[in-house]
Amino acid sequence: MRRILAAALFAAALPAFAQQPPKLEPIPEPPPPPPGMTDTEEPQVTIRKRGEDEVTEYRVRGKLYMVKVTPPHGVPYYLVDKEGNGQMVRDDTAPTLAVPMWVIKSW
Repeated sequence: MRRILAAALFAAALPAFAQQPPKLEPIPEPPPPPPGMTDTEEPQVTIRKRGEDEVTEYRVRGKLYMVKVTPPHGVPYYLVDKEGNGQMVRDDTAPTLAVPMWVIKSW
């Protein structure tokens, strides 16, 4: 009985495996990005020693937006330019919370 059931299931499944996939067409190339936009823009990172502290500066397009200060005891803290006006404020949430902040327009 099991052999008959297995043969019936195999015979029913065979047409599904024997079907040819539909004719697939290649995906067209994506359009180029708008002028002035690049997808390879990464922050410029500069690491310096100031006294016993290690200071890591992060810049995009030459503008400083975050500073990571690692004192000798090893617990770093962050200074972040949250409003884009050059005023750095201490941000203890930077390692755990990364809120997206995109520049919509700049002049």
